[in-house]
Amino acid sequence: MNDQLLMDNYLLVLKSTVEVYVHGTLESSNSDVREHLKECLDNIMSMQADTYDKMVECGWYQVDNVEETKIQETIVKLQNNSNDDNKEDTEDTEE
Repeated sequence: MNDQLLMDNYLLVLKSTVEVYVHGTLESSNSDVREHLKECLDNIMSMQADTYDKMVECGWYQVDNVEETKIQETIVKLQNNSNDDNKEDTEDTEE
């Protein structure tokens, strides 16, 4: 197993752990437990950021910049879908 594969797996575990801490923090009814989970979440997110930065530095994590036109196209699509959904909701309530 090479270093890149290890780092990929480590990053995946960190991302999964972030999800667990987010849900635990949101669902906690005890303020002490919630604060502890928030501290753990901050630590894991810091570890995730450091790991990501190191992977980018090593050339193991490629991020492609998206062209501005693609961003605008996506925004228009989402707005159209949202408008279509709102239109359907209005039609459903009128029946």
